[in-house]
Amino acid sequence: MRLTQEQQAILDGEKGETMAKVMKTLIMYGEIFGAESLVPVTSRYNHLVTSFGLKALGPVYGLMDELIKAGAVSGQKFSVDPRPLDPKVPANMLQKLVFKKFMYSKQDFYEGQLRTLGLKDDEAFSCACYLDEQGNRPEKGEVLSWAESSAVVYANSVLGARCNRNSGIMDLMGSIAGYVPCFGLLTDEGRKATWVIRVETSEKPEAQLLGSAIGMKVMEDVPYVMGLDRWLGGELTEAACAYLKDFGAATASNGAVGLYHIDGLTPEAKELGEKLIVPDARVYVIDDDELRRVKESYPLVWKDPGAKPKLCFVGCPHLSLQQLQDWTVALEEGLQAAGRKKVAIPTVFTTAPGVKRAFAASAYGPRLEATGVILSCICPLMYMNNPLCGPMPVITCSNKLRTYSTARYYTEAEILEKITKGEGGK
Repeated sequence: MRLTQEQQAILDGEKGETMAKVMKTLIMYGEIFGAESLVPVTSRYNHLVTSFGLKALGPVYGLMDELIKAGAVSGQKFSVDPRPLDPKVPANMLQKLVFKKFMYSKQDFYEGQLRTLGLKDDEAFSCACYLDEQGNRPEKGEVLSWAESSAVVYANSVLGARCNRNSGIMDLMGSIAGYVPCFGLLTDEGRKATWVIRVETSEKPEAQLLGSAIGMKVMEDVPYVMGLDRWLGGELTEAACAYLKDFGAATASNGAVGLYHIDGLTPEAKELGEKLIVPDARVYVIDDDELRRVKESYPLVWKDPGAKPKLCFVGCPHLSLQQLQDWTVALEEGLQAAGRKKVAIPTVFTTAPGVKRAFAASAYGPRLEATGVILSCICPLMYMNNPLCGPMPVITCSNKLRTYSTARYYTEAEILEKITKGEGGK
């Protein structure tokens, strides 16, 4: 790898043994993917995926201590993924015991390490750090050292920033050194589409379902999606961004997509159009039958397929302010039609701390609370990681949560019906 004089000096130990190790780690990481150089990280803030104090992550805490003692702290302030715990989220005594005493017993200790290393603030815990209320929204063309699949794909696709799908800890290494290896989605060539997706559905497709279909088909490749302009329009409105947030999370979790282009809508697609598509790009047509096939292909891993849901999660990734408002109105209407005052299934909506604060201060806050829905800032996946939660019949409209847990997927309309009417799991 070609290094600048400054990079070579760090590797040679000019800034100490620990910084030399950081630089060597980044170089080895880049060489695996054929990177020939390192490029500066230019974003104001970083984002780390590791936010949870699992007892099993002993090597991580040791590494963090080594960095802190050497003064090798992040050159940027950073946000992190959501916390795993919230006493307001339903859990029995045994589940709470496992959470606090066995699984996340190092949470407070680890958050102390994160603050020393450069945590942005005490509200900087969200997988949707790019939401306006969270204050970590990179600009078009900025180079990032982020991890968290849904945040990376949003930053690349909707914001036009440049970031590879980094792993946990590697995100911090790039931020500490101020450099990342130049390969993949940091390059013009790596951002070209090798798939053309033609959306030919009769109505607006469910974002999480469409993203799932595309992710499972293209895997880590870059798709260029045509046909969504019929429903999303040609401007990145709040509604369009919320749709693409959920769509992208599904492409990234059900596959490994780090960047997508939406014809006539996302920044690079508006700028370059079909010039982004390579000559031999493959084509995938998605119609109503294909979406139905994909949904029916999801495995049901509940011990009792006919069990009644005991818990519902909405918001993976975290809900935006507009989504919370829309869900509140939909819930009120659904409950009124069903002759109920509160949801029939214990339901948790998850959102970013800044969004929660803004929502709670609005007229919508008390209205949602009146429906019986719990508003939390946790990561539903980290909740479901509890071995005692795995066997629970949990439902969700998140394809990401479905993929990484035992939760059962339903569309948003189906979820609304179940939590307002009290229907079973069938």
